[in-house]
Amino acid sequence: MSVGRFRAGVAGLLWSPSDGRCLMLRRSGDKDFAPGAWECVTGRVDQGESFEQALHREVWEEVGVRVQVDFIIGTTHFYRGDPHPENELLGVLYGCSLVEPADIQIDAEHSEFRWVSAAEAESLLREGGRDTRWIRLMVARSELLRRQIPPGLIDTWHETGFEL
Repeated sequence: MSVGRFRAGVAGLLWSPSDGRCLMLRRSGDKDFAPGAWECVTGRVDQGESFEQALHREVWEEVGVRVQVDFIIGTTHFYRGDPHPENELLGVLYGCSLVEPADIQIDAEHSEFRWVSAAEAESLLREGGRDTRWIRLMVARSELLRRQIPPGLIDTWHETGFEL
């Protein structure tokens, strides 16, 4: 087997501190991959860009807001489509907070958005028969981390970020 290159991606689960809901986005029906599927903010890391820079850029492009990065939910390895080297990505999943959830303005990549509870997200993500295990785990782990991470540690990450 030949050794290839990995592409990198980011995902940001946006959370509203005022009501504890998270943002779900529906992919536009004309997308080449998973049209109509529910997701969070996702995107690829551009050449020369850090994971956090990519996250902030993708959030701005997709929903038109600035967020605070609260914690890293986890990492992932996946194929965007068939399991071929050109579809392979490594990803970092972030939990983010947004103080003004009313400011959301989706771009053309998405047809609608909803602020939902974790239980509502679970139900929404089971629609359509797609494999949504990764995002359902992301929502569940985010809920767990929000309850267990000390607020002072999240404040530190707001100040310092995660990049070394």
